[in-house]
Amino acid sequence: MSSSTQGSQEPEPTDGLKAFGAALKSFRKRAGYTQESLAPEIGYSTHFIASIEQGRRFPPPRFVDQVEATLDAFGTLRLVVNQLSRQRGLAAWFRQWARLEQEAVTLYTYECRLIPGLLQTPAYAERLFANQLPPLGDEQIQAQLVARGERQKLLTDRPNTAYSFILEEHLFLRNMGGDEVTQGLIDHILQLAERRNIELQIMPLVRESHSGLDGPIRLLESPENRWFAYCEGQRGGMFISDPREISVLQMRYARMRSQALSFEDSVSLLERMRGA
Repeated sequence: MSSSTQGSQEPEPTDGLKAFGAALKSFRKRAGYTQESLAPEIGYSTHFIASIEQGRRFPPPRFVDQVEATLDAFGTLRLVVNQLSRQRGLAAWFRQWARLEQEAVTLYTYECRLIPGLLQTPAYAERLFANQLPPLGDEQIQAQLVARGERQKLLTDRPNTAYSFILEEHLFLRNMGGDEVTQGLIDHILQLAERRNIELQIMPLVRESHSGLDGPIRLLESPENRWFAYCEGQRGGMFISDPREISVLQMRYARMRSQALSFEDSVSLLERMRGA
């Protein structure tokens, strides 16, 4: 599942993620670094390093290369990552996506079912988790809320990543959680839209032509300028690396950008919704 469904949040700490985090912490201390002093050496934030050591994030490939070289880890961290990539309990397509997403230079999202995880408020996310079937327990919901919040830090931790979101107007008209939750959600998204690296467009409710009727689209560009994608359904998702398939999705996304409202008109529409 994707960023917007039950199984797609940043992972809860697993034995594999904890093992990598513990190994990283051990080599960091052995080399005489604090998290704060290591951050500028490898080009990642202190918060990012802390999240890795706590087992809250997948270590991206470039991160592993940087810490291996800086900490002189004898290939141990790469070995642990290789074991991590084979861990059970996480779908292979999501393991790949989660690692790539953390270093994406471009991230495109079209959503027609619910507000994407990166843009959700805690109140909106909690309502989604509370509606899950089979039902989740209180502790499970809280764990997922924490994980969702961790993942959302991508928007602030990576100010040089270009984010584009195309959202269907009906996602706001559905009024998920009631007026207060919806108004808080609109306020939050309008605030995010003020960031220079975030582009927001609304697909109007009435549209005679629409290139995204086959469902949600996620596209990302890696630091090596390779493109990847995934699509999803009720109970699973599909990671896509075939350039021919990605080309089709890019074509559809590009057309939708011309079919959706402009950024200015999208902001204006949300402001009118908020004032209604």
